[in-house]
Amino acid sequence: MSALSVAPAQPASMRALLPFGALSASYFAHIGFFNPYLPLWLKDLGLPLLAISLLTSAQSLTRLFAPYVWGALSDRTGERVRLMRYSATAALLLSLGLWWPQAGVWWLGAVLLLMFSHTSAMMPMSEAAMAHLVSQGGQFDARRYGRVRLWGSLGFLLTVFAAGSWFELFGMGHFPGWTLFTLLAVVGSTWWLPDHREAVQQARHEHLPVWPVLRQPEVRWFFASIFFHVLSHVSLYVFFSLYLDSLGYSKAVIGVLWAVSVVVEVSWFFTQSRWLPRWPLTVWLVLCGLVMAVRMGFTAAFGASLAVLLVVQCVHALTFAAHHTACIALVSHYFPARLRGRGQALFTVIGYGLSGVTGGLGGGFLAKAFGLPCVYWAACAMALLGSACAWRLYKLAHHLRT
Repeated sequence: MSALSVAPAQPASMRALLPFGALSASYFAHIGFFNPYLPLWLKDLGLPLLAISLLTSAQSLTRLFAPYVWGALSDRTGERVRLMRYSATAALLLSLGLWWPQAGVWWLGAVLLLMFSHTSAMMPMSEAAMAHLVSQGGQFDARRYGRVRLWGSLGFLLTVFAAGSWFELFGMGHFPGWTLFTLLAVVGSTWWLPDHREAVQQARHEHLPVWPVLRQPEVRWFFASIFFHVLSHVSLYVFFSLYLDSLGYSKAVIGVLWAVSVVVEVSWFFTQSRWLPRWPLTVWLVLCGLVMAVRMGFTAAFGASLAVLLVVQCVHALTFAAHHTACIALVSHYFPARLRGRGQALFTVIGYGLSGVTGGLGGGFLAKAFGLPCVYWAACAMALLGSACAWRLYKLAHHLRT
């Protein structure tokens, strides 16, 4: 089997994966309410669109440095689980600062920046910690990974729908309380993880530099394709709720539209072992980018049609779920063993940090100058660029195999 394919489904013990499933569920339950409704909470505070885009970009800004710092530290010490427990607890305490929004924009910016500095690396460290559990004979096992990751999607689904209904009935004032409650669940789940420590002696004696990997043309085109694809997705992460709100949709309907995308995401993670082995992972990256371009174009052109939005939300199974799994598998391929913590961190830094800051700030200026639909036309163009980079990656990988 090609290294750029995924292993077929293999029997797996779910008992070892359950703690990681719980962490995924609680973490994405936190993200499921926080990311979609943070812009609406900030708007409810009376902040202008540009300030909202700056504050929501704080998460992406921390992803430029925090994941790699935490990843390198976890590779060096082998203490991935203990570091996750610390970062979750610190984020919980820092989130208390959201109870005083009247302190001003700079206060909110500092709280969000510090909080995200601790949460933005949790999933990369978790992916690295469970890497050996989602592999079979050195090959990435899509079935095992999907069984863990779908719990994250279910957690997201629960809170995005429940929070939307809650905020519709009671207003956005309870946002800090939801933050506290969901981060408590994250802290609790980190204490269920097995307190496994990797051999420090091995980390000290096997210094594996990451630069030789990054100099490979395949790896450079891989990260370029990730950057442009996720840059397109940032239009959803930062502006989708604001876009829907500007079109007159209620918060409950906004929650439903987010929930639809997560339902199909769960379905994909549950069944992906049937589909992913059919094509090389690089082909999936090309396909996902093309579908993403169509999704963004339809969102821009037909945002006022609820029926159209419901349909295009369904392709989230490809534009996010399939793309994410293919990327995680390729990261595991390019950054094995002692490099995996830094590999996962680089995936987050380039894919969600650099692209998030660029998309959040650039989208804010575009929306202010030309309106929110323009953001989605720009996202359509970025998705096409991502597909072009993925196609170049496919050609390089195909040439190396032949």
